[in-house]
Amino acid sequence: YDACAAGIKQVEADLGPVSVLVNNAGITRDAMFHKLTREQWKEVIETNLSGVFNMTHPLWGGMRDRKFGRVITISSINGQKGQAGQVNYSAAKAGDIGFSKALAQEGARAGITVNVICPGYIATEMVKAIDEKVLNERIIPQIPVGRLGEPEEIARCVVFLASEDAGFITGSTITANGGQYFA
Repeated sequence: YDACAAGIKQVEADLGPVSVLVNNAGITRDAMFHKLTREQWKEVIETNLSGVFNMTHPLWGGMRDRKFGRVITISSINGQKGQAGQVNYSAAKAGDIGFSKALAQEGARAGITVNVICPGYIATEMVKAIDEKVLNERIIPQIPVGRLGEPEEIARCVVFLASEDAGFITGSTITANGGQYFA
């Protein structure tokens, strides 16, 4: 928390008030639940869920004072539907959704929108680290569009939610997964 607050303070000193926050940190420490360690649980929850609090909380007061803000959190398809071998990751990403829905209610009258994007399998370093055989034989065949998503496709969702055009959208979850899961 302290490192996040210090980083934000430096950014604001250099560039001015932060009005748009994109919470996009995420790690995996996959294991079937019976083999999941407390350390794997803690690392994922601390990064993927507590990290959202750690970045949002120090900015919230300024956004409220200025009567404007955009908080966009990147969750995951697996926070919506769950995934075997990812109890920790699914729990954290589902927590991000709940955090955002509750905070959206608090921020709405203060001109702050809080939304979530739930990507499916996107061609990022994290997904590319999955064994190629698993990707090609088990994951991609489950995606109706027949491919991984591109990071730019998620970025366009972020740009929209950060814009003035999205001022009436808050507490929402954009599901961007190529038709793999409908929430």
